[in-house]
Amino acid sequence: MRKVRVEHVSSGVQLGERVAVADSWWRRLRGLVARPAMRHGDGMLLLECGSVHTVGMHYPIDVAFLDAEGTVVRKIARLGPCRVGLGGPGAVHALELPAGRLDETGTGPGVRLSWS
Repeated sequence: MRKVRVEHVSSGVQLGERVAVADSWWRRLRGLVARPAMRHGDGMLLLECGSVHTVGMHYPIDVAFLDAEGTVVRKIARLGPCRVGLGGPGAVHALELPAGRLDETGTGPGVRLSWS
């Protein structure tokens, strides 16, 4: 799976430097299920994904739902195991990060992100 770096467009604050890109139905479904907890710098970007689940996970995660331009439309901090997170109107992609990372980086609705 290819990896990208994700950062704030305006400030350059980096959210993760080893963010795996889930760009197929199977990769999105599998996501972080049965994988070890993410470390600082890790993450998963689920393209074309307006909702997430944490079934089969044993740790909480942060989730930022993004619109087509990469702007955060919804933030869920510390989504626990065996839960579902819905992005709501405008959500096109989902960014999963270690729990607490969105607050650490000041990431919330209205912040635009980019990945490369």
